[in-house]
Amino acid sequence: ARGNRSAGPEASFGLRIRLHPLRPVEVPQTLRLQNWKHFTGPAGICLKFTSHGVGLRRASNRCGYAPALLQQNQILVAIRFTFTPPGVPSEKPAYSCCIINLGAAQTQPHPPGTPQAGELRLLIQVILLMLVIPVIPRNPTNSASPADTVVCLGTSGCASCTEGWGMVLIVPDVSLVEGSTVWKMAAEKTWLSTGKEACAFQGCFSLGGGAHSGNFSTIPQYFKENGYVTMSVGKVFHPGVSSNHSDDSPYSWSVPPYHPSSEKYENTKTCRGPDGELHANLLCPVDVADVPEGTLPDKQSTEQAIRLLGKMKTSASPFFLAVGYHKPHIPFRYPKEFQKLYPLENITLAPDPQVPAGLPPVAYNPWMDIRRREDVQALNLSVPYGPIPADFQRKIRQSYFACVSYLDTQVGHLLSALDDLQLASSTIVALTSDHGWALGEHGEWAKYSNFDITTRVPLVFYVPGRTAPLPAAGDKLFPYLDPFDSISESVEPGRQAGDLVELLSLFPTLTGLAGLRVPPRCPIPSFHVELCREGRNLLKHFQVRDSEEDPYIHGNPRELVAYSQYPRPADSPQWNSDKPSLKDIKVMGYSIRTVDYRYTVWVGFNPREFLANFSDVHAGELYFVASDPWQDHNMYNDSQVIAYLLNE
Repeated sequence: ARGNRSAGPEASFGLRIRLHPLRPVEVPQTLRLQNWKHFTGPAGICLKFTSHGVGLRRASNRCGYAPALLQQNQILVAIRFTFTPPGVPSEKPAYSCCIINLGAAQTQPHPPGTPQAGELRLLIQVILLMLVIPVIPRNPTNSASPADTVVCLGTSGCASCTEGWGMVLIVPDVSLVEGSTVWKMAAEKTWLSTGKEACAFQGCFSLGGGAHSGNFSTIPQYFKENGYVTMSVGKVFHPGVSSNHSDDSPYSWSVPPYHPSSEKYENTKTCRGPDGELHANLLCPVDVADVPEGTLPDKQSTEQAIRLLGKMKTSASPFFLAVGYHKPHIPFRYPKEFQKLYPLENITLAPDPQVPAGLPPVAYNPWMDIRRREDVQALNLSVPYGPIPADFQRKIRQSYFACVSYLDTQVGHLLSALDDLQLASSTIVALTSDHGWALGEHGEWAKYSNFDITTRVPLVFYVPGRTAPLPAAGDKLFPYLDPFDSISESVEPGRQAGDLVELLSLFPTLTGLAGLRVPPRCPIPSFHVELCREGRNLLKHFQVRDSEEDPYIHGNPRELVAYSQYPRPADSPQWNSDKPSLKDIKVMGYSIRTVDYRYTVWVGFNPREFLANFSDVHAGELYFVASDPWQDHNMYNDSQVIAYLLNE
């Protein structure tokens, strides 16, 4: 600041530098410099070494660095800078951060946990060097904007030089397939077992009680309000009324959401059948060169996402990029070469392809959406139970697996771009999905139930320096794995957490990892609270130390519960059982999943008042997952089991 002569003597500068250690640090007497009081001079410089942990959260939140990611041998340098030319009102200060690794300058042994005086001298020398670097406003005559450049010198051992973590959220309809790029991603990350999505982007969940829905803030909206550039690519929010026919733009997104131009052909007649004609089929392997526009929606989404990452590489603002993929959602429309990865003769049926004898009729979904596809209509199946012929079941499973592998290559290209753009060390990545999908289990072929097969989704995180070491210079963290390469890289699965979690945890976990303030838990009622959330914060799974850690995460794992629910228009399967209109809902299935069992109760429901009547029980289900992992043996009406549970 002192080196800037162009601003003139009337300009006002402010520069405050605070050093925040994670653990207690002894400051040598020779470096105390009048106990870190304000320096005199026109720059108004303040250099202060804070005590252990003091102000760390506030400082890191302001400059976008997650305090939970600070390691024991690191010090957070928080720089607050203001510049005001003469006659211009003061602007808000700019905040920047740098992480200093202690220990880089060790010259002789010293007690563990106590930095040597030489290390701190090197640290202070680096800070003082920063003070004499000229700070030139972008437009000295017309602009009062503070400088937003972060300066990190190589001799300081700076491990992170960022004004906020980049954030990439990948949301396909997907299941993990061992050996895939997603599996490779899991090898570098932490992934958890989850319950069903319920208002995940808002961090809220309603069991249908109460006549008001409230005013919700979405995850990207919260990041946007905290200085992030938020971008949406593909199918992120569900289209239609659920996102106000606008992808919640402009509230959630800094730029208009991107939708691939070819997605309009997804449900049209672009599938060439055995007769040589084009059909709107369920099974739709295609020659990409022959389809309209010569591309597919997910390919376009990947290309757009990589373009946006390239632009954000040179941006001074942190970014939040959400990429929503269509596949493997029906129809199974994918490049036909992916069929070769799954020879039909190797495809098996589901382990439980029959409708369980003890399954209440209200719990069954008749998979009406796939019945509307031309190739399924040609089978002339009975409603509601079918079944689908075994040979066609194998073809469905083959195409689903092929869709997953096709989608997996798109995720692989996207992750590889983080390496190519040198963003892998400064970008948090999360991958999840909105639901599972039945592939013949219980004789079902869709997502409209409370079984594990439709409510469990992948939840995978990559946090630089936490879930995987930071890559060395020139190394790639996410090398692209070609599924058609006969010599494929061996991939070991990543660290898996066995806790039951819900997608409600996305909101507090992503905000916590990014260093933003995590909204408090919602009280009951919560309409008087400006902002709150319901999901558990999962920071403990990333080996972090957080003074505001969610107290709900320390309980007995057997006390953890994941909730789901699904509506029905009647007690027996009918044409609108899968997706009943609100006015037609007569029964609601509420389900809880613990580490030991899944319990579902189907009760009367009033769609006008949004109220369930738990004294009006229509049916129930109880499955013990240790002995019945596929949930085929309903013990709800077993008197011996009920007596045993009551005694427990």
